[in-house]
Amino acid sequence: MGQHRRRTPRRRRFLAPTLVTTALSVLTVAVVVVGTHSLTPRATAVASPATSATVAPPVPGTPSVPAAVPVTGTEPSVSSEPDPATASAAPTPTPTATATPAPTTAAPTPADGPLGTTATAPATPEAATVGALFTGTVRPGNHFCTASVLHSTTGNLLLTAAHCIDDPSGVTFAPGYRDGKAPYGTWRVTAVHTTTGWSHGGDQDEDFAVLETAADDSGRRVEDVVGGNTLGTDEPFGTTVRLYGYPAGGEQPLLCTNTTGRQSAYQRVVDCPDYPGGTSGGPWISTATGHVVGAIGGYQQGGDTDDISYSAYFDHTIAALYQEAAAAAAS
Repeated sequence: MGQHRRRTPRRRRFLAPTLVTTALSVLTVAVVVVGTHSLTPRATAVASPATSATVAPPVPGTPSVPAAVPVTGTEPSVSSEPDPATASAAPTPTPTATATPAPTTAAPTPADGPLGTTATAPATPEAATVGALFTGTVRPGNHFCTASVLHSTTGNLLLTAAHCIDDPSGVTFAPGYRDGKAPYGTWRVTAVHTTTGWSHGGDQDEDFAVLETAADDSGRRVEDVVGGNTLGTDEPFGTTVRLYGYPAGGEQPLLCTNTTGRQSAYQRVVDCPDYPGGTSGGPWISTATGHVVGAIGGYQQGGDTDDISYSAYFDHTIAALYQEAAAAAAS
């Protein structure tokens, strides 16, 4: 099926070209030759809407989290204490009602240790939106890349690296997968959307893909069950992110938090140790906004060493791809 794992040392993969057209001519699903790592300027890809500091989904709003999953990430604002001087000055203080602190929109912050350390991701609502991609049966040792749920009006979109998958046949997504179990269920991948820059030339600066999934056997959409992450674009290179990924040789997701840097004009880089093959497609979630601002991939298909990861920069190109994929999913 042309799936790839990141960081196979110095090994190039050559795939027989195929082309699958969708109802939207701007998007193609293709098998391409991957293996060059040139840092050429971004090629013209999908239609480019006006760029903004943050690109929101078609319908703004906080991604839903199922009632079965406790929402532990929201942080209420801190109420101020009464002024002792004022309280003592009043001979008969009159009790007043205390306003209920309003929850903030800050992203949940798991207890994942100091910056730049890697550990098993705790089971949080955010981690539940991240899962492993499987070929066929969901079982230990059978996953090949990482994906995450993208918030959308259709509720069935995933984000991964374009080099991970070119053919959806037989591919299944299991969010929150751990130790051979899929606690939230599984969803079949039905379509792969990539940019023309990727499908026509394997542009490493456009190594991202949006996947469509079918409803499960109960008719539920994946976002209805685990929620989704809002796509963020044009966010600063010096953004602190939580980096998730499923190692090919492990059965639990990894998590590392660190500040990203600029590897090139269209590539982010982050130092997070021990992210081996299988972590490609893992989301980079901003600790400041909660938006997903990257996915392991891009330069060297995510990195030739386990300790440094890359992502194509998210700007108007992925925003246009997202809009086209959402439109296709709704048709």
